[in-house]
Amino acid sequence: MEASWPTQLKGANIICFAKDWNESPTSNNHIMNALARDNRVLWLNSISTRTPTLTSKRDLHKIFAKLGRFFRGAQSVAPNMWVYTPLVLPFPHSRIATMLNLVIMRFTFLMLRRKLKMSEFQLWTFLPNVANYIGKLGESLVVYYCVDEWSGFAYVDGPRIAAAEQLLCRRADAVFTVSRTLFEKKSAWNPSTFLAPHGVNHELFAGALDRTTSVPADLAILPQPVIGFYGTIQDWVDQELIAYLAERHPDWSIVLIGKVFVDVSCLTKFGNIHLLGPKPYTELSAYCKGFAVGIIPYRIDDRMLYVNPLKLQEYRSAGLPVVSTAIPEVVNHHSNHCTVAHTYEAFVQGVEEALLSDTPERRRERSETMRDASWTHVAKNVGAQIMRVKTDRGRQQ
Repeated sequence: MEASWPTQLKGANIICFAKDWNESPTSNNHIMNALARDNRVLWLNSISTRTPTLTSKRDLHKIFAKLGRFFRGAQSVAPNMWVYTPLVLPFPHSRIATMLNLVIMRFTFLMLRRKLKMSEFQLWTFLPNVANYIGKLGESLVVYYCVDEWSGFAYVDGPRIAAAEQLLCRRADAVFTVSRTLFEKKSAWNPSTFLAPHGVNHELFAGALDRTTSVPADLAILPQPVIGFYGTIQDWVDQELIAYLAERHPDWSIVLIGKVFVDVSCLTKFGNIHLLGPKPYTELSAYCKGFAVGIIPYRIDDRMLYVNPLKLQEYRSAGLPVVSTAIPEVVNHHSNHCTVAHTYEAFVQGVEEALLSDTPERRRERSETMRDASWTHVAKNVGAQIMRVKTDRGRQQ
């Protein structure tokens, strides 16, 4: 276990707008879990960033699931951590819905704060569309933790989300970004913007190097070598690149782990591409143990200019050699820790070279370089910046 540290942000109440707690853990979960060691955190499951489609089975399922969680009330999920699903009208760009949601949120916050005995609290958000709530819920401080360029997602109204996020940045007391390109963009709107690169659960992923860790059966039965990826299978995954790898090397088993949200028919025709579906977060290190190479096959588009892929740190903690497409954050700041490929041919070559040069010693060395890059360390730095912002505000008043 990681050693305890006297974080400067201690004894605070934090209410945060975030993604849904029950989804696969991301930086939202990791940073809040770390902060909950010394603070009390109320996690609010996702409020809408887009209007749902009532003909979509997925959207209808999410609506009914949220209703069920709403009626269960605030749930304790860990020491100092509660999760609640607020009931709001899912029309993020409607002025009337926003006004009604504000009334609902005010009542919700009063009820929850009374129940959890939260008097003074900080309002944090990982979502870009909450600017209209700022200053109206009784918070003492507002933090926007920016993990992505939200306006680049295909399923949202890009211009409206961009406008909402800009307003949020201007109104927040502090903004944190996970990549340098995000920092450059958001700092133009708020001088109290800070870089907070991802940490990693090193202890979990280093388990891939443990002799007692067993490769899961559905991976162990596949022919070696296994070229592996885990993450959401969305439109930012370059399926043409994956098909190219499969076609050039029918001797490779190419494994994709994660929920599929797009048409993957161009992949299923290959006998050496295996979609294993989503796996529990705690089992990912065991799957990494069975990977010969970890890949990050993302399309390079406008959204990818701002991405800092968390799986790079996790692959490295597991000791894996990594081959990635030319994501700017990876190219500019992590190219000494992985192979960056600018073309399909270079990607294949990178995997081939990784297979030839990898050794158990190199795997241990890669993992060791990530030992101190913990989420605890990230939370400590974030907490220090929050205290600095609070101190500066106190001097100005």
